[in-house]
Amino acid sequence: MNIYVGNLNYKVRENDLNEVFSEFGEVHSVKIITDKYTGKSKGFGFVVMEDDSEARNAINNLNGRLLEDRELIVNEARPKKEGFFRQ
Repeated sequence: MNIYVGNLNYKVRENDLNEVFSEFGEVHSVKIITDKYTGKSKGFGFVVMEDDSEARNAINNLNGRLLEDRELIVNEARPKKEGFFRQ
C-alpha cells in the first residue's frame, strides 16, 4: 500500500520516516518530495508497505502523532492523476 504522509517538519529525513513506520511492519520504500530547484522538502512524502494490514495499522496509529513538533497527516495515497500539463 502506498501511504501519504503530510505536514512533515522540513527537518524530517527519509530514514526518520522509515524508522517510525518500521514500528508497524516492513517498509518497502520511503520518499520525501523535494523542490526540484532547491532540493528542500515540500513537507510531504510517501511510504510503501507491502502488507496492507500493517499499513492500515500504521495509518491508524500515526495519523495525528507528533513528529518533530508537527502532527502528521497519514492516509492511503490516492492514485496519481495525469494532469493537463504533465509530460
